[in-house]
Amino acid sequence: MFAAVLTSGFVVAETGVQDQGFGRPQVLELVRGSLADILERSPDDIAEGASFADLGADSLALIELVEALEKDLGGRFAGFRIDDEALEDLKTVRDAVDYVVSKIGTTS
Repeated sequence: MFAAVLTSGFVVAETGVQDQGFGRPQVLELVRGSLADILERSPDDIAEGASFADLGADSLALIELVEALEKDLGGRFAGFRIDDEALEDLKTVRDAVDYVVSKIGTTS
């Protein structure tokens, strides 16, 4: 069975599997995990308040992060995309998490 629910402009796919919710904590873990893969370090070493510069994330790493987030979240929120203009404002892990949370419309 497949159903779709419109949430904050995005279609959320429901496959009959109970959804445990996707809120800010899950977004933070997704961003930290993606960055860890890109930067080849432990997610535990990536603090929410860390700047991308302090983590050694150059512009290529940020593009890879955007691609990873769009891929991961695109399956959950149809049409999810990070605007190119937004990249200039994303300086920290927290900025990225806040941006994603605002785009998907979650508050938890």
